[in-house]
Amino acid sequence: MTRLPWVRKKWHKRFAIRCKVLDHRELLSGRKQSLAATLFRGGLHAASFFYRLAIYRRNRRFDRGVNVQRVDVPVISVGNLTTGGTGKTPIVCFLAKWFRQHDIRVAIVSRGYGRGDRDENDEALELHQRLPDVPHVQNADRVAAATMAIEEFESQLILLDDGFQHRRLHRDFDIVVIDATCPMGYGYLLPRGLLREPVASLSRADLIIISRCGHAHANELVEIEKQIRHQQPTVAVVHADHQPTWLLEYPNKQLPLSELVGKRVAAISAIGNPQAFEDSLGRLGVELVSSRRLPDHDEYAPETVASLNEWARGLGTKIDVVVCTHKDLVKLQTDRIGGRPLRAVIIELSIRHGEKELEELLHRICNTVPGS
Repeated sequence: MTRLPWVRKKWHKRFAIRCKVLDHRELLSGRKQSLAATLFRGGLHAASFFYRLAIYRRNRRFDRGVNVQRVDVPVISVGNLTTGGTGKTPIVCFLAKWFRQHDIRVAIVSRGYGRGDRDENDEALELHQRLPDVPHVQNADRVAAATMAIEEFESQLILLDDGFQHRRLHRDFDIVVIDATCPMGYGYLLPRGLLREPVASLSRADLIIISRCGHAHANELVEIEKQIRHQQPTVAVVHADHQPTWLLEYPNKQLPLSELVGKRVAAISAIGNPQAFEDSLGRLGVELVSSRRLPDHDEYAPETVASLNEWARGLGTKIDVVVCTHKDLVKLQTDRIGGRPLRAVIIELSIRHGEKELEELLHRICNTVPGS
């Protein structure tokens, strides 16, 4: 099977680090205007040609069923077209809870990017806290991981996290997440843009969820749906938002969001879309004084944590509290940074439009589960 290293988040993480002087999103979107930026975008555009060719050949083989392997239970893939954070974790959490509430033994399967020497990566640690009764199997070989989940946990359903491009494991339903704040990866394939594969691949989707709709204007959502319908005229489209619901103080103390209202905060995030997280804080009525954006899935090495402590300490009385995402807190494992309280904002999925279509699909999936 053709190896596509550019598809992987690891490649994008390295690319983002190398471009951090320019800010890769500013660069790729075209907002960064300079001769150097223009020349760099030109080089990336040329490189996209070879990426497009590799993607085309790979998808052609999978379309013919070459090397596609099935398992004994239904598989639902939750994925996206773009690299970077589109907000899949709250959606995977929502789906897992829904199936558990309907007495279906569900397991989550993922590649486990960013684990290093650990048994679980940050996403798995977060999901384990939120879904203690749902096993999460991480393995670069997703077929082996799904088989393990079925044999060892007697799972009746597999949720394949970040699986739209991982086509070796046959899936019965494809759910694609599109981030309303950056819907089509600036219109270009990697490395010129953020698209992992062409927008035309939406034709494979059984359901499309537009996430973070609260961050977009109504006319922008109309335009996004128009682009979707151009590729997949009959697909069900759900509009959803990522709703902050409560605060978490390490290790497990729940606090109301009202504790942040009117507070001066500093934000820490090591996620694919830090701007969306910071925008969510603004909607909570806080004053964002400063922020530290780390590479997606950063491991929070001791020197990084020391740097964060020094940064927060330097802000002194300018801030009241430091905030982060749940994915960051499971790695930081502390209730204070630089002498200031540290709180994680817990995000849940909120359906704004298309709830009926989503329920119909989920019930249809239930009917395919053996023994349900």
